[in-house]
Amino acid sequence: MTTTPAPVSVALLTLGCARNDVDSEELAGRLAADGFTLVEDPEDADTVVVNTCGFVDAAKKDSIDTLLAASDLKQSGRTQAVVAVGCLAERYGAELADSLPEADAVLGFDDYDDISGRLRAILAGERPHPHTPRDRRLLLPITPAERQSADVAVPGSQTTGFRARLDSGPMAPLKLASGCDRRCTFCAIPMFRGSFISRRPSDVLTEAAWLAEQGVKELFLVSENSTSYGKDLGDLALLETLLPELVAIDGVERVRVSYLQPAETRPGLVRAIATTPGVAPYFDLSFQHASASVLRRMRRFGDPESFLGLLDQVRALSPEAGVRSNVIVGFPGETEADFQTLCDFLVAARMDVTGVFGYSDEDGTEAASFDDKHDEDEIRARVQHLTDLVGELTSDRAEERIGTVVEVLVEEIDPDGTGDGTVEGRAGQQGPEVDGTTRVLGVPHAQVGDIIAATVVASDGVDLIAEPVGARA
Repeated sequence: MTTTPAPVSVALLTLGCARNDVDSEELAGRLAADGFTLVEDPEDADTVVVNTCGFVDAAKKDSIDTLLAASDLKQSGRTQAVVAVGCLAERYGAELADSLPEADAVLGFDDYDDISGRLRAILAGERPHPHTPRDRRLLLPITPAERQSADVAVPGSQTTGFRARLDSGPMAPLKLASGCDRRCTFCAIPMFRGSFISRRPSDVLTEAAWLAEQGVKELFLVSENSTSYGKDLGDLALLETLLPELVAIDGVERVRVSYLQPAETRPGLVRAIATTPGVAPYFDLSFQHASASVLRRMRRFGDPESFLGLLDQVRALSPEAGVRSNVIVGFPGETEADFQTLCDFLVAARMDVTGVFGYSDEDGTEAASFDDKHDEDEIRARVQHLTDLVGELTSDRAEERIGTVVEVLVEEIDPDGTGDGTVEGRAGQQGPEVDGTTRVLGVPHAQVGDIIAATVVASDGVDLIAEPVGARA
């Protein structure tokens, strides 16, 4: 006679990017299917799973702090075990376990398929051997076309079953691909995320339809490099074909593409994003710098002329398109002239949002061995200078939008609790969490998930303030 395991409650805490959000929801789906009870508050959980981020020092610190805070619950609440998963766990494995004995286990991506069994064993008192890190690029064939048949764990890309939503909002990330084939000298992500592998369009469409059934109105397409989607499936223009199919799904109001590599952003993809009805006019372009010499040291490609030419293509097709990017300052060998080139480019680019990061060495990267490094004071000074400049530029760009009409996805009703009919959400030009918001005044009967056409009447930094179209008339 078989016995059914007693229900066990589990809370998943997610750090880092939208790709990690997808991975957590896949883990949640596996756990729920195997009889675990998902809870939101870690204080109500028998076990807490922390999906960590291992990208930069600040994110690593946040992950460790979260693990320590969850471990404290073992002394004061019902929590019996705390488990680390995600990028920090995959990247450091036993090293993380040795430095953080408060965590009961450190699991890698290869443990995800049997996450339920791992957690039940840990709750039963077992202490699994910590995950042993390895370069995950070596697990897939060098030739992209041969990767689809490889039996390798790829988090967030399961082809059977569905994830369990951990967020009830009207937007959800949807993973296009995992891994990256680029070899940027400052980036460690390919080592612990692996080589690039696309999800099959049928799997993407099936999951998109499921998300729409859960009430999702905006699909946020994520990957490490969306411009490479389809290259291992024999069709580099596959994303251009997929976008109209996603928009056509019943219930989907908007599709947004993220993580575009400028050097790979071809005219057909620009046209598809800029002109396909239902696709957000939004270009998340990872420039990283503008000086050709710095970009070469980063093992990237481009210069101010080519980047501005790309932006001209975008704006010729969609004059009001939103553009965001990230840049690194203080890279080894970056001269004052290089830094000025970057500043001049940002002035000319008129982007809506620019994230500014100071360079720091990342374990195992080529740049960590470079000469001509700047001291921390100089990097901080350059970061501050550029941050101030970007603040002015993005505020100016938001002001330029006054008088334009935007399509706002409502995410919160009455954000200030005043009952004045104000709602808050994001225009098509604003990506989730990092690009600012739009407040629409005077819409007392709106609901979360509605899309409202509104005229921008004011701005506050990168945030916009709008009124429903025709409200003043």
